[in-house]
Amino acid sequence: MPYAVAAFCPQYLEGEARRYLEAHGCQEFHLLGDVVGAPNVIVIGDPTEVSHQGYEDLLRDRKHVIPRDPGPDLQGYARVMVFPGRYDIDDLRRRCSPNARFSIDAAYDVDSLASLQQFRDCIEAVMLSTSSHIFATLGAGSLDPLLAEVATLSPEVFLLKENRGGSRLFDLRNGSVEEIPATLGKTANSVGVGDVYSAVMVAYAERGWAEAAWRGCQAATAYAHTTYPDDFRRDLQRSLTLTVEELRGLSGTTLPWHERQRFSIYLAGPDFSYVYKPELDRAVESLAYHNFRVRRPVQENGELAKPASDGALRRTYLLDCQLLKDCDAIFAIPLGRDPGTLVEIGMAIELRKPVITFDPREENNNTMVMVGSSVYSADLDECLNGMFDALAKLRITMV
Repeated sequence: MPYAVAAFCPQYLEGEARRYLEAHGCQEFHLLGDVVGAPNVIVIGDPTEVSHQGYEDLLRDRKHVIPRDPGPDLQGYARVMVFPGRYDIDDLRRRCSPNARFSIDAAYDVDSLASLQQFRDCIEAVMLSTSSHIFATLGAGSLDPLLAEVATLSPEVFLLKENRGGSRLFDLRNGSVEEIPATLGKTANSVGVGDVYSAVMVAYAERGWAEAAWRGCQAATAYAHTTYPDDFRRDLQRSLTLTVEELRGLSGTTLPWHERQRFSIYLAGPDFSYVYKPELDRAVESLAYHNFRVRRPVQENGELAKPASDGALRRTYLLDCQLLKDCDAIFAIPLGRDPGTLVEIGMAIELRKPVITFDPREENNNTMVMVGSSVYSADLDECLNGMFDALAKLRITMV
């Protein structure tokens, strides 16, 4: 599809930006202005988004943009995809045609949807992700306040990208909701996945928003699985041969943000104050970041003193067993071949509960643990996918 790009970037990268975009099919490149005051470097703590990505924009307080004067003429574009940033979005609106239709991905650099009111009645779509500031402020507890705020902009549709749990397309014209499942696999890179989803979705808007969202999801999935543009292009071209009806018939993972709290996850692991357990702490952080309800028996039922009395041992044993029975799934981290954790894995298998075993030190690669677990891996990314998949299947049985 023919497309053009208008962007701010440091002057020393303008030539590189033009060459890169031309090599990937861009018809026109418009430089809106110069980025000054900071190196064009961003530190990313977790590029796979197992947990918070931890973006750090170096010298961010010094960075600013200087618009070109005169700026480029953008009057010829009828459909515009906007990614807000540290620039005057009102000026961008004035540079475009009065008849232009806009879609806005408000995941970053937008503190409030009220700041987008100048686009009211000319917005086609609003996109957000569950990792955005606006979602955390308005939608984390309930979608109603967020949907009400989005409605003030009068868009046709609202897309909520829910990370590994899929996405939902809200058609504000008729009140329908389309669930678009995620296709989980090895994440090579999550940086920019949401941008790819939004851009491709807008490119397909002429075919209707439902198909457009499915195509955007296909592109985002292919993008997340590689860092090589040629492989991305090949894989996406293959998947685009499927019709939307065929896509709907394929399996996928759908686990909306607000439904994740319906399920309890039992944390099996040496979660003790005296144990060196950075892998366990990172796993807990990851599950919390994705809005899972994690039950930590050591914290809930207390950490036993050493030595513990017979009565204290029995009490803790009974409480832990009951908690395990009450939970829907088990996330096990058997550091140091912790015997209590291995027993809990066995109990959960016997109870036919899904067991995700994260073995970062590869100490427990034996038959019973590996085969008995729904997922066994030393990779937290793979284990996180396993938890999403397991709970998504449970959700289907509970509907």
